[in-house]
Amino acid sequence: MTLSARLNARYGSHDHPLAHLSETELSDFHNHTFDGLLQHRSVRAFDTRAVPEHTVEMMVAAAQSASTSSNFQTWSVVSVTDPERKARLNAVSGQQKQIDACPLFLVWIADMARLRMLGEQRQVPHGSLDYLEAFLVANIDASLAAQNAAVAAEAAGLGVVYIGGIRNSPEVVAKELGLPPSSFAAFGMCVGYPDPKRPASVKPRLPMSAVLHHEQYNPLAFDSATREYNTIMNRFYTEQKMNTPGEWDLHTLSRLSGEKALRGRENLKTHLHHLGFELK
Repeated sequence: MTLSARLNARYGSHDHPLAHLSETELSDFHNHTFDGLLQHRSVRAFDTRAVPEHTVEMMVAAAQSASTSSNFQTWSVVSVTDPERKARLNAVSGQQKQIDACPLFLVWIADMARLRMLGEQRQVPHGSLDYLEAFLVANIDASLAAQNAAVAAEAAGLGVVYIGGIRNSPEVVAKELGLPPSSFAAFGMCVGYPDPKRPASVKPRLPMSAVLHHEQYNPLAFDSATREYNTIMNRFYTEQKMNTPGEWDLHTLSRLSGEKALRGRENLKTHLHHLGFELK
């Protein structure tokens, strides 16, 4: 598939800012890395093959190559392959079939425990760890690391899907994984070989005009872009035979309707305090 075709698939349209460029004009981006990024899709159906030996270590090497704020490296990851432990984690993550099916489940940790313990051992002040800024940094670090790992896995022919449901019951997850105080399971990641009998498709994203602003943010840019995207996603859902109620914007907003839609995460601040986060 040409790079132009990959871009068209990503936007679900032949009308985007890069559509008028020839393959020659796009030649600087003709490489395996960019091609792989444009092909990303969430894989929820895995075959029965185990991941190759050393897969976790290679993914973590890629993760540790990601940017990290001030070289704090405030993240960790727990590799889970035991079916019973996966089942217990799945029980508090919404009983998602992909967690049961994947041979490798990674739980990415916003980890301030390591620096806190170092501060105590060295007997030096480390009060900045009690502030919201440090918690944000740890979650950003974990996210950057995980995305590098995801790209590495996909480059090796594996598929991944992120699992936000791991935040439904943070204290239960912390106990299951033996997490120390000041660490938090930010999200999970299923890893495995995609099931060829149930292939996942590239899901179109919002038009670039909704997310790319020049010099200053345009608060009205989303309006026409959203109407266009509703049309694109309606076509995508029909092609994929997906029974998704309503248009994209209304369906998305229904998942943000209030406390009930948070599925336990409405108490996240309280759980974080119990896990040792002051969040000043």
